[in-house]
Amino acid sequence: MIGEECWIRSTDQTRRPLPTRRWLGTSDHADNPADQALTSCCDGPTIDLGCGPGRLVAALLRRGVVALGVDISPTAVAVTRFRGAPALHRDLYGPLPAAGRWTYALLADGNIGIGGDPLRVLARTHELLAVGGVAVVEFDRPGTGMVHRRLRVETRTSAGPWFPWAEVGIEQAAQLAAATGFRVHATAEVSGRHIAWLQRHPMDTEVLR
Repeated sequence: MIGEECWIRSTDQTRRPLPTRRWLGTSDHADNPADQALTSCCDGPTIDLGCGPGRLVAALLRRGVVALGVDISPTAVAVTRFRGAPALHRDLYGPLPAAGRWTYALLADGNIGIGGDPLRVLARTHELLAVGGVAVVEFDRPGTGMVHRRLRVETRTSAGPWFPWAEVGIEQAAQLAAATGFRVHATAEVSGRHIAWLQRHPMDTEVLR
């Protein structure tokens, strides 16, 4: 489906278009400031969780930053590799290289909602980062709250399987950070997109129990 006109449908039958041109890095310049904000602080080894077609990994490599994409979609991984960026076809929760040693982790394009469990996603991100490392997380607009849905991706000719997802408003950042061993270092709205920089600190494992 990568490159096709796509939309996302919820089980309540509402649907909205997917920004496939932005994900591919072929959209107009209006999206560039937000992508630059997501990656501008990354000056050390960076893992992009749910990298999609790898536009952010490729941007980091052009700056000379060591970066790796991870995605469960083999098509996304193939596109990332085609553009010259390294990527692994892995589950976020499976074995990943350099766990506990990454300086930055990216959760762009709402990927904090993967699996419908933002706490689990951030807890896993905490495991992957070094102490003092930073998770750069894109949230939904203020007032979204935390909405759990089942979604599927559709084109004009096909429909994918239903999968769990969560939409998480930026106002949830502090609470989620505190529950998973992070603190909110900064937040920003850039070109209508909402980004939080969450810094990892040593976490008592009791926090997640």
